[in-house]
Amino acid sequence: MMRITETVKHLIIINIILWVATLVLAERGVDLNAMLALHFPENDSFGFWQPITSMFMHSVMSPIHILFNMIGLWMFGSALETRWGKIKFLSFYMITGVGAGLVHTLVNYIEFYSLVQQVAELNLSPEQLKQIINADILTGNQYLGKTLANKLPTILDTAQLNAINDLNFSALFDMNIFNQTKAVGASGALYGVMVAFGMLYPNMELMMMFIPIPIKAKYFIPGLLAYDLISGISGRAGLFGGGNIAHFAHLGGALFGFLLMWYWNKTQFNKNRWDR
Repeated sequence: MMRITETVKHLIIINIILWVATLVLAERGVDLNAMLALHFPENDSFGFWQPITSMFMHSVMSPIHILFNMIGLWMFGSALETRWGKIKFLSFYMITGVGAGLVHTLVNYIEFYSLVQQVAELNLSPEQLKQIINADILTGNQYLGKTLANKLPTILDTAQLNAINDLNFSALFDMNIFNQTKAVGASGALYGVMVAFGMLYPNMELMMMFIPIPIKAKYFIPGLLAYDLISGISGRAGLFGGGNIAHFAHLGGALFGFLLMWYWNKTQFNKNRWDR
């Protein structure tokens, strides 16, 4: 069994503390995610620090989210820290985590502005668009189209309201959800760590809890990435049945992990002095 290393242990402790704090503060009416989760840049609550802080936040609605991320961080991260030392490992972890958030945001931007084209006929002003996508239509854990419909008469003029049809209303609704949905979790950084592990230990046999068959890392990790790519394109849920999975954040972390490994190997950057 892999011994947990010092930096990995501290990262796990920080994640657990913030998860508990989010749970406790929520019971007191304080939403820590409003400040620290990664918001879409058009959201009124977006902050430049969120690509970093969101890496340490996890959904309190799904304890399995933080559980599997922390198990993965311990398993794969400890192996990398043992090989690289704390500074190099932490640098890699933070870069891949931030990179995951940037890719996630970029993909959302592309999808968001494809929806903007679908409502071009409404001739929305920037202020009207901002009001629509920032309108609070969340009731419990569900976004309600009828709530958005009730708010539109206070935002749009008569001509715009008359131009509303099922297609452009659906686009407005989806734009609101894009803008309101927050991203949290260490999964992006973890995927970067897994890619590095697979490149360093390709023949190491891994085994998932629900697939009791050992699979070499060079097959297991690309297979997991292929699953995320297919799920991201098709909009499927995650491995454990949860919805709202940031598949492209996972892929972004993996991409940044691969590029970092490629750069270090190409420039022999890994042979430079690191503070262990």
